[in-house]
Amino acid sequence: MPGIHFSLRMSEDEIAALTAGAVDDLVGELVGRAFQRLPGGENPPAQAETLAHLHMLVHLKQAIERLEENAAHEAADAGAGYPQIGRASNMTRQGARRRWPGLITHEPSPHADPRSSR
Repeated sequence: MPGIHFSLRMSEDEIAALTAGAVDDLVGELVGRAFQRLPGGENPPAQAETLAHLHMLVHLKQAIERLEENAAHEAADAGAGYPQIGRASNMTRQGARRRWPGLITHEPSPHADPRSSR
């Protein structure tokens, strides 16, 4: 991916499969640590397990959104602009600007003369 300063070792489809498998494994581990099925109850055990799985996925999604926000700020602090942040996030520059407004406090104008004091 040009402009983001890293290269892919796998295709996007392979990365998607890798992450889906890793998240599924992680959710299974976290469900076992965070939840306990109530004894008795009228619902089948499979229903309780799948609902716990769904609940954990909601928590993971929220955590990922917070981490993504932090990573975008860190990238901007490291000098990345909206074009690079957008490409790394699989969105356009405009999409990144809409998602994280004010992330880049001052971007040089593409028409500005770098020698100018303005």
